Amino acid sequence: MTSLQDVQVLVVENDELNAMLLQLQLEGEGMHVAGVAPSVADALRLVDELQPQVVFLDYWLARNENSTPVAERLVALGTPFLVATGMDISQLPAVFNAGIKLRKPYTGADLGAALRRALAPA
Repeated sequence: MTSLQDVQVLVVENDELNAMLLQLQLEGEGMHVAGVAPSVADALRLVDELQPQVVFLDYWLARNENSTPVAERLVALGTPFLVATGMDISQLPAVFNAGIKLRKPYTGADLGAALRRALAPA
C-alpha cells in the first residue's frame, strides 16, 4: 500500500470551509498541504511553482469555472491527481480519465484510498 506520509499535495477548492476541512483530513493522513487554490489561474500558477506530488481537484470552482484546464496541465506534466464531484462521474470531460474520480459525498477512508490509488505506480 502506498504511504501518504509527507506527500506534498495541492488542493484546488474554492469553498474556504471545504478547503479547511479537506486540509485537516489530508494532514491527518500525514500529507503536507503545500497550497490551496480557489481558481484555475491560482491552481495553474501553484502547480508550476510548487510541483506537488499529487493534486486534489474539486470539479466546480467559483465564477462558473471548472478544473478541466488544471487537469490538462497535470496530464501534460505527468502529475497524479484526483477529482471530486457531486455530479455524475460519467459526465466529466475525458481528461479526468487520467486521474482518480471521487463521488461526493465521500468518507475519509474513500479519500485515503483514492489518494493511494492516484499515487500508486502504474
